[in-house]
Parts: sequence; C-alpha cells; structure tokens
Amino acid sequence: MTSAGFNVTSSLTLVGFSSMSGHSSLLFFVFLLLYLFVLFSDSLVIYIICSQRALHRPMFAFVASFLLNSITVSTLTYPKLLSDLLLSGAGLVQVSRTLCLCQGFFVSTLGGASFMLLSAMAFDRYLSICHPMHYAVLVTPAKVVLMLLFCWMLPSSLVAVSTLLASRIPLCRAQLNRVYCDLYSLVSLSCGGAEAQLSRLYILLLAAVLVFPAAFLLFSYARILFICLRRSRSFSSKALQTCLPHLLVFFNFTICVCLDLLLRGLQSNRESDSTLIISIVTLIIPTVLDPVLYGLKLKEVFTHVKRLLSCRRDS
Repeated sequence: MTSAGFNVTSSLTLVGFSSMSGHSSLLFFVFLLLYLFVLFSDSLVIYIICSQRALHRPMFAFVASFLLNSITVSTLTYPKLLSDLLLSGAGLVQVSRTLCLCQGFFVSTLGGASFMLLSAMAFDRYLSICHPMHYAVLVTPAKVVLMLLFCWMLPSSLVAVSTLLASRIPLCRAQLNRVYCDLYSLVSLSCGGAEAQLSRLYILLLAAVLVFPAAFLLFSYARILFICLRRSRSFSSKALQTCLPHLLVFFNFTICVCLDLLLRGLQSNRESDSTLIISIVTLIIPTVLDPVLYGLKLKEVFTHVKRLLSCRRDS
C-alpha cells in the first residue's frame, strides 16, 4: 500500500487510495456500512433521549450533544472518504485548499468540543453523586445550556485562530498521509519560517490545553470512586454503572488521540503508510464504538432501545 496524500499549491491533489484500486469496491462497501451504522446508531440514541421525558436530564443532554458531534464529524469525513474510494481508479482527486482548511477547522473544533463535553459529563456526575442535596440548584436547565454553549464556543474560537494562521502559510511539500484534513498535518507541509513555527506552536499549545479538562475529568471520577467506597454496595453499584460508559468513551477517545499524536512525533516529517492507517483508525473506532457504549452501557437508554427495536420487530 502506498501513501495517500495531497499535492499542495493553491489547490490540493489527493492521491487517495490509488494503490488500493483493486480493492476500492470492497473498501467502499465497508466504509459505507460503517457510515450508515454510525448515522443510525447515533440518531437512534439521540431520538430516544429527545422523545423520552424521563431522559430529559442534564447527563443525557450532554450525551445527545456528544453523539451529535459524532454524527457531524462522520458526515464531514466519511462521504469524502467514500468519494475518494470511488475515484481511486483515476489515482488523483482534486480538492481545494479552502475546503481542506474548512474540514480541518470543523474536525478540530468538534474533537475539542467532544473532549469538553466529556468533562462536563464528569462534572455533572460528580455533583449528582457527591453533592446530591445541592444538585438541582447547581445544575439548572439554564446552566446546562450555558455549559453546552461553552463546550462548543471555546474550541471553535481557539481553532479559528489556528485556522487563520494555517491559511497564511505557504506550502511547499505535496503529500499528506491522511484520509481527512487536519490543521497540524497541513502546517507540516509548510516551507518553514516564523509563521509556520508560530502556527505549529499554537497548535501544540491547543493540544496541551486539553490536559486541563482531562485532569478535571479524572479528578471528578476519582472523587466519585472515593465516595462510592464509603457508601453502601447498592449505591456504589448504581453510581459506577452510570459512570462506566463515560469513562469507556473517554479512554477510547483519549487513546486514539494519543496514538495519533505519538505517531506524528515518531514519524516527524517523514511520509509513512502507518500515518494513513492510524488516521483511519482514529476516525473509525471512536465514531463506531461511542454509540454502542452509550446504547448498551447506559441502562436507561438500553431499556428504551430494546423496547423500540422489539416493537418494530413485532409490527
């Protein structure tokens, strides 16, 4: 398998999956099924949360928002991937630099927003379990809306600066081994210079900022675990059962991101097929597993999923 990438001038030429043209139809079918599965499973969980009054609670509002992010990211990446597979026989796929920057902006923004939403879920669970008497006062519908807006607006404003910096950099190299555009990889194609260094440093600072919500999330769940160890077994079991899906999704998301960042550091500026493969993995695993974890591990959601599917089967 040769590398897929972008020839970059004012526009980009995608050499997407040209070496896999013999298997493009099979890959197209696989990715199409994955995309349809993500759309169906995410939409199903969101529909259940919206339609069931018993689930109109802050935790499920955050879950629905997180899965909405997953749908949006999938829609920004899977159709482009599918079109590249269809055109892989020709070897080259044209894409403008502007579209690449737009995709990088939205993917980075939604990735950061997902991280923030996971932290908001941890904060919600922390208040619910550790401060149940004050939960209704501390977590009102208005505050939930403000938290949701903050989770989306903060990453979008920070990533907008990074996108602006990346748009001003002249690009010299012609190949990007990824199945979707991201700002860091785009900047890595630059000719160097002060602007490129500033843009790369800013992106690394944005990645470092994610350490704070991650640390807050781990602290919240550590406090929850500490409280559970001091309570009754039934209380601990119910609390941990509620927190488990969020933790699994967090570790799933974090491991994929860390693998991606680690591989970037090891590969540096060298082109490698492993860079392409890891970009596919970081796209597929979170988008496919997240709705499964929330649909199966959240008991309230799974009960309604099972009831809905059984009714359709009976009819």
